[in-house]
Amino acid sequence: MKKVTISALITFLFASTFAIANEVNVFNARHYKADGELYSKFTNKTGIKVNLINGKSGALEKRILEEGADGSADLYITADAGRCGAMDSKGALQGGLTSSAISAAVPKSFRTSKWVGIAKRARIIYYSPERVTGAELSGMTYEGLADPKWKGRLVIRKSSNIYNKSLVASLIKNNGKAATAAWAEGVVANMARTPTGNDRAQIMAVAAGEADIAVANTYYLALMLSGKKGAEQQEAAKKVKAFFPNQNDRGTHMNVSCAALVKGAPNKDNAIKLVEFLLTPESQEHFTNNTFEFPMINGVSPSPLVVNNLGLDFKQDMKTKLSSYGKNQAAAVEVMTAAGWK
Repeated sequence: MKKVTISALITFLFASTFAIANEVNVFNARHYKADGELYSKFTNKTGIKVNLINGKSGALEKRILEEGADGSADLYITADAGRCGAMDSKGALQGGLTSSAISAAVPKSFRTSKWVGIAKRARIIYYSPERVTGAELSGMTYEGLADPKWKGRLVIRKSSNIYNKSLVASLIKNNGKAATAAWAEGVVANMARTPTGNDRAQIMAVAAGEADIAVANTYYLALMLSGKKGAEQQEAAKKVKAFFPNQNDRGTHMNVSCAALVKGAPNKDNAIKLVEFLLTPESQEHFTNNTFEFPMINGVSPSPLVVNNLGLDFKQDMKTKLSSYGKNQAAAVEVMTAAGWK
């Protein structure tokens, strides 16, 4: 029998420990091939292996909550600040995303000590230039979506959609629950149809003449214009124009893809390193050119498709903290349900 020396045993144990520690487990609800390419770049640069557990937000959140502090998740990455906020309220997250690099890169309103935005998007209005006049849009706000002049002219996703939950949560934060409840009733009264489909379906409805205005996230228009979703959607996108609401007051509603530090993360240090990497110019350019989101950090330009068709010169809402989305999510659902928002 071959003898194992003490030094060999120590070397083996050290190597095994290093192998376990030199990884990070990402529960990922963002379904972009480009993200996987970015994680490979991180591994090549650092030697830290990224273990991706892909899935829908609800399923991943359920697993994280069920596993608790003994779970394997280090980071939960998803496409809405409201989801990260909701997970925080359930006690699933921990503090620690406060390194100097992260704090310097991300504005205070787009981060907490437990989760940070890694890319931005705006939820805006799309309109038909053939049927909507400049006068109608002048000074337009989210609050204005309830104006009776839009009766039968508006399309928007279901109340269960997380992007709408966060939008309505932001309105509750700024205007109060009672005013937002009245607003939701007005929005329902103005709908051209029962809510159906994703954000791209709302844009296509305007292009097809089924409605005059739609609410959808910014990156969808660029995605459609890119041709990645087919010629039909590309042509539809050319028939609408983008409008950024609330430019005369708090600014356009912003949301983020966020990275949250899971409670009990076994590889916390590596998780922080990955978030820092996602906030570098290299990573931010990868996001903007592949997912058409707005960069989180300064000094990086959006995709030319975004710049040419949406523009850069708009006022972002930097007043409303995104942490309020999760806190007001239940109230947002309540007012939409009471208004009959399907």
